Amino acid sequence: MEASHKIFKIKGCIQHYAWGGNTFIPELLGIANPNLDPCAEYWLGAHSSASAQILDNGEAETLFELIKKDPSKTLGEAIFNKFGELPYLLKVLDVKQMLSIQVHPTKQEAALGFDREEAAAIPIKAANRNYKDRNHKPEVMVALSDFWLLHGFKEKGLLEKTLEEVPEFNILLPLFKRDGYKVLYQFVMEMSVEEVNSFLMQTVKREIRNKKEGLLLKSNPGWWVAKLFEGEDQITNIDKGVFSIYFFNIVNVKPGEAVFQGAGLPHAYLEGQNIELMANSDNVLRGGLTPKHIDVNELIKHTLFEGIIPNVMKGNEIGIEEKNYPCPVPDFSISKIDLKNNLPYSNVSVSLEILLVTEGGAVLNNSMTLKQGEAVCLLPGATYTLISSGHCTLFKAFT
Repeated sequence: MEASHKIFKIKGCIQHYAWGGNTFIPELLGIANPNLDPCAEYWLGAHSSASAQILDNGEAETLFELIKKDPSKTLGEAIFNKFGELPYLLKVLDVKQMLSIQVHPTKQEAALGFDREEAAAIPIKAANRNYKDRNHKPEVMVALSDFWLLHGFKEKGLLEKTLEEVPEFNILLPLFKRDGYKVLYQFVMEMSVEEVNSFLMQTVKREIRNKKEGLLLKSNPGWWVAKLFEGEDQITNIDKGVFSIYFFNIVNVKPGEAVFQGAGLPHAYLEGQNIELMANSDNVLRGGLTPKHIDVNELIKHTLFEGIIPNVMKGNEIGIEEKNYPCPVPDFSISKIDLKNNLPYSNVSVSLEILLVTEGGAVLNNSMTLKQGEAVCLLPGATYTLISSGHCTLFKAFT
């Protein structure tokens, strides 16, 4: 396909990670999943490992390949000069099981870490590799369902209350009052497996019992702790990520609301479906709830040790149809577009834009029909109008 074509449909890639659900993404895309394989993420972007495919006259070409052929034209000269690639990756996530506690580095620290591991000759795909590229990985999520996540440390008073209310944590309260967040978190994260088991065993057993008796809500840390051990006959090794469930804010995001997560902010997705837009990076420093590599020293080095009040964004209205969720990074921006009653939405793309339909259907420029699960790519300078006779919801990713 030639880059002179400015508007074309694209098809993303499904990632079958074990933590994903098996119905939401197949139903969104209108495809079968007879073996009930986990479908965790649907990627729409130009990532070299899983680029979207261009659907244009049956040609087998990826968005990554199209951009590589003429990056200045496909991305826009300013964006190509600044980033050298499509700087974002758009995803749909279906979180059935909790994801790992994680922190992302700043762009500067990512570059230093990458170069350090390259100099140490650590293979890029090695299990103990922290830095897969030189980029930062800020991300924003917009909920498609009732969504739950861990997001930053609780404010001082709330964390003190937690340390008072959980009997086994009482011993940690003087340490936190005297030395603060970093010393508290480093203390529990540096515990051995045996120490974690000894410290948390009674807590975990009590939470499992409380959940069975219906005494817990999803807003309680104990509900998620108990969920970790569902289906297990006996408790053996307790993941030190359990501490984070108590120390971090538990946030409930309603459909259409959004949360931004920048460098250093510890977080973990717990349950639900969302649209996620992130910088084009795979740099993740993990702190628990995962069998993957955990590097406590590197995690501590990059974690933001302060209590926060989570900022759940409702979105800023741009005209009648569009809501934008402001993100304090130059890599990406995201809007939610709601069409109804034949009211048109018209725009000119200033960067490479990706539009994904999550509900209903629309017609683009009176010629291209878009239905639920379909996506379209618009190159810089594309003039377009969307219209729907019923109701249609789309998400727009751009720079």
